[in-house]
This record gives sequence, structure tokens and C-alpha cells, in this order.
Amino acid sequence: MTLFEFDFLGLFSLSNLSGIAIGTFVGLLIGALPGLGATVAIVLLLPFTYSMEPLAAILMLVAAYQGAEYGGSISSIILGIPGTPAAAATLIDGNALAKRSSPGKALAYSLAASTVGGLFGGLVLLFMSVPLSVVALQLGDPEFFLIGILGLVAVAGLSSVDVLRSSISVVLGLMTATIGIDVISSAHRYTFGSPLLFDGLHLVAVLVGIFAFAEMFSMISTDLHRKYVTDRRGLSTRLNIAELRRVLRAMWIGSGIGSVIGFLPGMGAGASAWFAYSLARNTSRKPETFGTGNPEGIAAPEAANNATVGGAMLPVITLGIPGSASTAIIMSAFIIHGIQPGPTVFTANPALVNGIFYGFLVATLAMFVIGKLLTPFFARVLVVPNYILVPIVMILAMVGVYASSYVHVDLWVALIFGVAFFLLNKLDFSAPAFILAFVLSPILEESLRRALLISDGSYTMFITRGYSIAILAVITLVVVLGIASRLRRSSQETARPSAGS
Repeated sequence: MTLFEFDFLGLFSLSNLSGIAIGTFVGLLIGALPGLGATVAIVLLLPFTYSMEPLAAILMLVAAYQGAEYGGSISSIILGIPGTPAAAATLIDGNALAKRSSPGKALAYSLAASTVGGLFGGLVLLFMSVPLSVVALQLGDPEFFLIGILGLVAVAGLSSVDVLRSSISVVLGLMTATIGIDVISSAHRYTFGSPLLFDGLHLVAVLVGIFAFAEMFSMISTDLHRKYVTDRRGLSTRLNIAELRRVLRAMWIGSGIGSVIGFLPGMGAGASAWFAYSLARNTSRKPETFGTGNPEGIAAPEAANNATVGGAMLPVITLGIPGSASTAIIMSAFIIHGIQPGPTVFTANPALVNGIFYGFLVATLAMFVIGKLLTPFFARVLVVPNYILVPIVMILAMVGVYASSYVHVDLWVALIFGVAFFLLNKLDFSAPAFILAFVLSPILEESLRRALLISDGSYTMFITRGYSIAILAVITLVVVLGIASRLRRSSQETARPSAGS
């Protein structure tokens, strides 16, 4: 089945459109709430995908991902508080423009750029997935093992200021994923004789504990009566043609950077937003206006973080390798429905793949329509105090965990991980690094062991195959760039006291 042989009428079924609408709404809402974000939105929806059709389930999660990336800009612009890490770059000019003139204009620039970036990322996903899948079919277990290592190295070395703590998080994630029965030798590992642990830890329980419970515990430990207060006037999101033309260049910059960065494991929307903001400022005719409310400073990072979604879905679908916590959760929805993402999915489930491609574009347009209608109302949600917000999220999380497996032990698993990561987050350990390692661990272990069985225990196949050598070169480059970046930062920090003395 080619891209143009798809049944488009089937895409617009009630279940698919409902999934997109619900995902977009939840993504916008959760993204707009400071401290939550795309991962929490996807986690909260994941348990409800069990009873849904595969396409509707995946489109709902993708729509939530898209919606949350835009939703994070709402609190950044209105309150000066990033709703998501990727929205931190938007805060600089978005909040400045909101204070200087109209918060509605700032939100309008964000919504327009997010839509353009999302559509660009969707087109990249549509036209680049098949070529990449052809290459992926030529990859074997050695390559998949090395691609997994690349993801872990990238998330440990590039996505965290503290490499040691991020690396420890990776190791903990790898160890935790080994709980259960070994699929090759059938040996029991860390089960303590309990049949409830034979299948390992349930992914939904772990995710909800780390991202939802831990965040709620953090809110409880601060101030339950805290709420954000803002002037809610002037929230109409309208732009004229001249205003759109002013930010077109910044939108294209952000869209291009976001699509490329999204494909790289461990980078994510936060990195792409800052790269886009920096490039837009450096190439602007008036770079001195950045930081004072320049619309280009809103458009570039917002286009980037939504284009990242399409780029991030590429390795999930073509390689079966998630590059972030959010895409790892979306990948789990494939697995829940008995579908293994990767090169073979294009021949095994062509209708599903094409449905995801075109549904991605529909989800982006839904984000624009729903965002246009509801953004002023979402801004009002920001004044809800924590003592109302916390119990609502906790109840939804508990219902979701139990509904995903109907095993009460999963509630205890979620609670244990929630408490553990409430403490680990305070010590600057990396939850995304842990989750990425947890998801990749079975792929890494099985690929490594199968490769060694085929080669009679010889490791030479990792350094003699063409694609393996290329991936090893990329891993080496990532490590070298990470070391160079930290050496440069260390020298700059050392030079500052000397300059001031």
C-alpha cells in the first residue's frame, strides 16, 4: 500500500476524530499547567487506550503530545512560568510581549507557529519514513543494539547538566527493566519468588508513579494554597497577514531545526527550542530586540518544539527506538495492541502506518482549531489552587493505573516510584533518562544476546559491519561533543571570577 492508496474516509471515523479531540484537549490542558507537560498528558491517557482501536489510541496520544507542546507556551506567556521545559525559550519574548502590549497577540504568535511547525514535522514524517524504513530493513541486531546505546549516551551526555546523575539514572532504568523472567534463559531475576513480578514491572504503573505521583507529591510539599493570578483581559488570539509575514522566517527556522533535532535520540523539544531561538536571534535584522517582546522570539521556539514531535516519531515508527520519554510511552501503545514498531510495520500494518501519518496532520489542525477556541479559557485554569488540582490528578492517575491491568499491586508500584522519584528529583537525578533506559533495556539485552549467539560470542560483528561502524562513529562524536561542551563551560566558569577580580 502506497501513501496515496489509503482509505481517507476511514481516518475520519468517529473513534479516530474523538481520540484526536480528547488527546488535543488533554494535551492543551496539561501543557498549560506549570510543572506538568507532554509526558504527564500522555501518561494519563495511556491506560484508556487499552479498550480503543489501535489507530484511534495512537492518534489520541500523538494529539496529546502536540497539544501539550503548544499548551506549555500559555503559562510561559501569561505567567512567565514555563508549562513545559520546551516552553522556557518562549518565555523570554512571549512574557515580555504579553506585559508590554497584548497577551492575546503573544498567544496568537505561539499558536500559529506551533501549527506551522506541527504541519512541517508531519510532512517530514509522511515523506521520510518510507526511505528510512528501507535503510532500517538492512539493519541487524548489532545495529539495533548500537542505536539503543546511542540513545542512552545522548540522553546521559547531552540532556542533563549533571552527567553523573543522569548516567546513574540510566543504569537504574536498565536494572529495573530486568525484573521478571529472562525471555532467553527463563531464569527468574529479582522476582523474590512472587508470581506478580514474573512479567516484570508494568510500564503504565512506573510511568504514572514517576511523572504524575512524584509531581503531585512535589506540589503537596510546597504550598497547597498556591495559585497563579493573572490579568485575563486581552486574550483574543488574532493575527493579520502582515503580522504573520513578520514571523514566517522564524517559523521556517524553527520547523527545520525541530524536525532534525526530534530525530536525534535524547535531544527533545527543549533542545530544539533553544537552538531555534538562538539561530533566529543570530540571523535577525534586529537581534537587539530579542528579549523585549520580539514575535520572532516566540515563533522560532514554538515552531521548533511542535516540529520536534514529527521528527521524534520517525525513529519510533521506522526503527522501533524511542528517543524520549514521551515517544517511549507512545511506543508502548503500539506494544499494548500487539504491534511491534520498526521496519516490518510498513508491510505488516500499512493501513495503520498511513493512518498515523495523515492523522498526525489532522491532529495538528485540530490543535489549531481547539487552541483558537479554548486558549482564553485555559489561561483561566491557571488560577486554580493546588489543593483542588492535586486530588483531581491523583484520582485520575490511580484510576488509570488500575484500569490498565486490574492488578492492585500496580498501585503500590506507582506509589513506590512516585515517592522514590519525588526524592530523586530533588537530588537532580533524571527521570527521562531512567524511563528511556527502562524502555530500551529489553531491546538492548535481546539484540546483544542474539548477536552474540549468532557470532558464537565474538564481538567483531559490532566493528566490521558498515552500518555498525557508522553508528559507532556517531556515538563517538556525541561523546566527544559532550566532553568538549563541558570543558568549554568549565573554562568559562573558571574565567568569570578572574575577570571580575
